[in-house]
Amino acid sequence: MTVAELLVGRADDAHPGIVSEGSSWSWRDVAAESAVRGAALGELRGPGPFHIGILLENVPEFVFLLGGAALAGATLVGINPTRRGDELARDIRHTDCQVVLTDSQQAGLLRGLDLGAADGHVLHVDGTEYRALLDRHRGAGLPADLPGPETQYLLLFTSGSTGAPKAVRMTQGRAARTAGRSVFTPDDILYCAMPLFHGNSLLGNLFPAMAKGASVVLKRRFSASDFVPDIRRHGCTFFNCVGRALSYILAVPESPEERDTRLKWVLGPESSTRDIAEFTRRFGCPVIEGYGSSENAVVIQPAAGMPAGALGRPSRGADVAIIDPATGKECPPARFDDNGRILNAEEAIGEIVGRNTVGNFEGYYNNPEAEAERTRGGWYWSGDLGYRDEDGWFWFAGRTSDWLRVDGENFASAPVERILARFPPVVGVAVYPVPDPLMADQVMAALQLEDGAGLDPAAFEQFLASQPDLGTKWAPRFVRLVPALPVTGTGKVDKRPLRAVRWEADPVWWRPARGEPYRRLTADDVARLRASFEEHGRVALIPPVSTPAPAGG
Repeated sequence: MTVAELLVGRADDAHPGIVSEGSSWSWRDVAAESAVRGAALGELRGPGPFHIGILLENVPEFVFLLGGAALAGATLVGINPTRRGDELARDIRHTDCQVVLTDSQQAGLLRGLDLGAADGHVLHVDGTEYRALLDRHRGAGLPADLPGPETQYLLLFTSGSTGAPKAVRMTQGRAARTAGRSVFTPDDILYCAMPLFHGNSLLGNLFPAMAKGASVVLKRRFSASDFVPDIRRHGCTFFNCVGRALSYILAVPESPEERDTRLKWVLGPESSTRDIAEFTRRFGCPVIEGYGSSENAVVIQPAAGMPAGALGRPSRGADVAIIDPATGKECPPARFDDNGRILNAEEAIGEIVGRNTVGNFEGYYNNPEAEAERTRGGWYWSGDLGYRDEDGWFWFAGRTSDWLRVDGENFASAPVERILARFPPVVGVAVYPVPDPLMADQVMAALQLEDGAGLDPAAFEQFLASQPDLGTKWAPRFVRLVPALPVTGTGKVDKRPLRAVRWEADPVWWRPARGEPYRRLTADDVARLRASFEEHGRVALIPPVSTPAPAGG
């Protein structure tokens, strides 16, 4: 099965397919509009890879172009509009886009950039030239010969939270197989507010709806304040999100209308345990998390009876293990004390690895080095840390860049983040290492607090002392208050800008020495820290800025 075949299968379906901003298209209409776009894309095709860049918000034209690319055998490249300048141009050049389709709202992002083969080939979908192109192909029928399942269909950029985004290859076969496994029916109405340039919306929403004949309510861009009115107005039964989206919804004041919806379940990978529990309480609707990635090589699914906060178990037949990257050996299961504290974190936490799943990964486009790193030794190395308990449940522990080493002990950030998220004013937390003047790391916690809240250092210390599962080295030495955690274009927390400034931005509290109370970091403290780095020959680790935020916060 292919995406093109899914679309052809809907060609006589009069059931609502796409609903957007007061207009609707049946699946029959979507198939017909896609046929027009497929013919139009054929006219635009030039020498070289048939790659079409799309720089659009969630508008119906994006859906029609996805359908058109499937029918024409083109590769569609979803471009992330949150990237800017040279980084945005790099994405377009790296993926060899022949043409970029955008609109008058987004076109300014491309002005003056070197787009490689797409230079001079930028079309505005709300412009006269594009409308004339479509008019030339009005009435085009669905092609008799459809692309095969091995046809490269999409290049999906990874989130970029751990480096330059990589373009993951996705064939039509993989997209259709994933969509076909969904449990939706034509009676379901799916709310699609996450960006269509990302696999979360395509594989978790649009393609499954196409496969099963469900309806999609397409939201131009995510809005937390619009969420409840939208899902009530349209009778939505499902919503997909990723990263911090749930926390934004929960920041909207609670209302009785939240319980008066048709929502049956939410797909929310990388949501915090606290947000999942609070969303379930307020909306009476379960949130399914699980684990997966754009690469699709390792999937861990929720299952009945799993502990709160766990990811679940691997897909049937998948040999997934927690591997020590240094030795290549499987890590032992995590052991816990009566308070839930991991007793053997240093040996139990390792990289999540698929030992028989590398064939599910279709590779990166134009990046053999990254591809080789992911597939070394015939295994798929996810780049994510995790651990497995003695009952076989898998837990997320952060990215491979999220290891911390404090006083000779190694541990990962995610277990610490889960604990700090319990502190009542906290609505978001990111834990990451900052260098120690002597060696290894110190723990930094960036906290986003409720609106109007400040940090009470005594209350925070009491909270830490009362957490029975907080490791002895896990308490943060530095606490940074941020107005909002930085996120990628898909809502995942991006720690790179936080790490870059270490302890020299935003209001920062710290413990000058173990056992001392938290107090505000001052300009004199910063100067002494910098001098200590210089004294011990670690000048390269000093952050590039030198003026701390003013007192307050």
